[in-house]
Amino acid sequence: MIGAVVPLEMNNQTDVTEFIFLGFSNHPNLQSLFFLVFLVIYLTTLFGNTLIIMATRVSPALHIPMYYFLSNLSFLDICYSSTTIPGMLVNFFQEKKTISYEGCLSQIFFLVTCADTEGVLLAAMAYDRYVAICHPLQYPVFMSVKVCVCLVSGSWLCGLVNSMTHTVLATTLTLCGPNQISHFLCDIPFLLKLSCSDTSLNEFMLHVASATIGLSPCLFTAVSYILIISAILRIPSVQGRSKAFSTCASHLTVVVIFFGTANFNYDRPSVGYNLDMDILVSVLFCVGTPMFNPIIYSLRSKEIKGVLRKLANECWFSSEIRG
Repeated sequence: MIGAVVPLEMNNQTDVTEFIFLGFSNHPNLQSLFFLVFLVIYLTTLFGNTLIIMATRVSPALHIPMYYFLSNLSFLDICYSSTTIPGMLVNFFQEKKTISYEGCLSQIFFLVTCADTEGVLLAAMAYDRYVAICHPLQYPVFMSVKVCVCLVSGSWLCGLVNSMTHTVLATTLTLCGPNQISHFLCDIPFLLKLSCSDTSLNEFMLHVASATIGLSPCLFTAVSYILIISAILRIPSVQGRSKAFSTCASHLTVVVIFFGTANFNYDRPSVGYNLDMDILVSVLFCVGTPMFNPIIYSLRSKEIKGVLRKLANECWFSSEIRG
């Protein structure tokens, strides 16, 4: 194996070629249990999100903007969870949990892309719900196929541009030993802690990204729901208010979970740092969110439940005929 830290002849710095993850290392006797838990989470994430994508594709009743966004969210969640969990599963059986320098940069690129894209996409979904409830007569115009494609493409573009910026800047860092990351994944803040070079530009770009890609979608979504709720409260009938709220309840739940865990993951105070708590928060954000999304939409959406029930019946009927 290539050495993790290769000394440089010209100075006292070191060239890091791989990183050692310390996440979950506090519990060596629970590695098999961790493997089973995260395997179940990953399979549930893949299965649930794949079902959502299939349902929105095969049912003409779901060929509307809300479910177009949802299918893209499900695809994004599959990519998001696949960025971290497969490597974790392999490392649970390794005495030394490592990732190469190139693998770490790749993980940062895909992790930041997925996280940022999801935040912007959730804001686009909030706009869809705002138009549907506050401007229903203009909905076909404001949420045309062209607009929906532009919103989804713009979400991916925001994530890709921001991720590429941070990844390129990360390659300029001079990293020093020890090459240990107190986590189970690679992320920009962890590399900054290992850097012996000037990180002011990296930190500045993190603040810019936090304000634009992080805070802006959150504020936009919050304002959208303030307007949505105020519009719902003006509906005279209880049945009308209930029906209107049910159309955005799933999305609102997903938004609260995503932005809530993201805020706690990146903005919590460093005082009283605890590795186990740090790992738990990151698991909820990076691993739990992609699994919760299809469960929430499947439980709360009558349309999704109806299509999934129909697909299950068709599969059962086909198997009976073959049997």
